[in-house]
Amino acid sequence: MAACSSGEKESASDELTFWYMGDGDQGIKPIIDEFTKESGIKVKIQSIPWSTSRDKLLTAVASKEGPDVVQMGTTYMSEFVDAGALVDITEDIGKSDALKTDNFFDGSVATTKFDGQYYAVPWYTETRALYYRKDLLENVGYQEAPKTWDELADAAKKLAARGDNKYGFNVELKEPTFGFMFARQNGSELFNKDGEPVFNESEMVDALKYLDKLVQDGSAPKTNLGLEIGQSFGGEGIVPMFISGPWMINSIKESAPDIDGKWGVAELPKGPVSNTSVTGGANLAVFSSSKKKDEGIKLIDYLSKPENQTKFFENTNSLPTNKESWNADVFKNDPLISIFGEQLNESQPMPLLKQWDEISQNFMKQWEQVVVSGKNLQEAMDELNEQTETLIK
Repeated sequence: MAACSSGEKESASDELTFWYMGDGDQGIKPIIDEFTKESGIKVKIQSIPWSTSRDKLLTAVASKEGPDVVQMGTTYMSEFVDAGALVDITEDIGKSDALKTDNFFDGSVATTKFDGQYYAVPWYTETRALYYRKDLLENVGYQEAPKTWDELADAAKKLAARGDNKYGFNVELKEPTFGFMFARQNGSELFNKDGEPVFNESEMVDALKYLDKLVQDGSAPKTNLGLEIGQSFGGEGIVPMFISGPWMINSIKESAPDIDGKWGVAELPKGPVSNTSVTGGANLAVFSSSKKKDEGIKLIDYLSKPENQTKFFENTNSLPTNKESWNADVFKNDPLISIFGEQLNESQPMPLLKQWDEISQNFMKQWEQVVVSGKNLQEAMDELNEQTETLIK
C-alpha cells in the first residue's frame, strides 16, 4: 500500500469534518463552499442516512473518533449530552451575535440546553399545524379554520354527518407526540417539578377523553384507513382536517391537484390553556473528540445566520430556527409555509429524556387499547405512569 505524503496528511488534517444527515451535495454543499471562500477553512462533508445515524454516532463516542461538527437530531440531544459526546459551547454562544439564544425560537433553544449549559445551536426545525379543506368547512358553516377545541369538535361532527365513510378530523393513533401535544394544550406539564410523570392526572386524561370522544362519535376514524393523502384529503375529502408538518404541503400539491385553492393551513385550535404544538428538527454541535473547536464554532456561526438558514430552506425545505429568516420573501409570500412560522412561537419539544422513545412507544400501545378496544382511559394512564416511573428511576 502506498503511503500518504506529508502534504496529503497535512491537507486532510487541516480539513474540518462535518457529519450531515441527508444528501450533503444537494442540501448543504453550496453553502459550505461559500463558507470556505469566506473563511479559508476547508470542510469535508460526510452524508449519513438518518436511519443509521444513531448507531454511527454511538460508535464515534466509543472510539473517540468522531467529526468536528455534527448535525444532531433534537431527540438525540439528551442521550449524547449524557454520554459526554458534545462540547459545552455556552461561552461561545455568549460571545457571538449570530449565536445568541434570543435569535431562535424558544422551543428550538430548549433542545440545546441541559443543566443550564448549551451544547448545540438550533439549525432547522419543524412543527405541526392544522390542514383543512376550505370548501367543505364552508359547507358546514365555517368560513375559516376552527380556532378552539369546541369549534374543532363541532366542525368535525358536522363534516362527518355528510354520510357513510366520511369523517371530520383525524385522531392519530400511531404518532407518538399527538396525545402529549393535546395534553399540553389542556395544561399538562407531562412531568412535575420533581421530574415525576403526571400522565394520569386530569389535565392529560381529560385531553385524551376529548380525542377519544371524537373517535367514538364517528367524527374521526377508529383505525388507519390506509389511504394516500390524495384519496383521504383530496376529492370528496374523506378526512378533511388533520394535523401534520410542513412536508405535507408538497405531498398535497402533487397528489391532489383537483383541490388546488380549496385547502389551507392554520395554527392549531386552542385548548383550554394553549394551542401548543410540538417542535422537532436538528441542531449543530461540536463533537467532544474534535481538536478544531474554534473552526467548528466558526462554521456553526456561519450556518446560523438568517440568510444562510434561508438558503438552506430553499435547498431542502427545512424550516429555519432563526426568527429573522422568516422575514425573507420566500416565507412572507407563501401563506401556507408562513403559518408554520407563526405556530413555532407556540411550540415546544417533547421532554428531553433519553428514555423518551420508549415512553412514547408505551403511550401508543396504551392509547390504541383505549381507542380501539375500549380499555378504561384512567387505568391505561395509571399503567403508563407506573411504566414511566420504572423507566426513569
